[in-house]
Amino acid sequence: MCVDCGGRCFLITYAREDGTWLPGDIVAYRCQDCLDRWDLVLPDDWDATDDES
Repeated sequence: MCVDCGGRCFLITYAREDGTWLPGDIVAYRCQDCLDRWDLVLPDDWDATDDES
């Protein structure tokens, strides 16, 4: 959910070909309503098995 307008956000970057994300990767989302974009850097202690909820 967009923090600015409440619209729905979608992932616009992709994981590597093997489907993995690594610490330091940049993950970008865009809102379908206001078109705002957020670039998030996965933290060094991020683990792909972490619960994403």
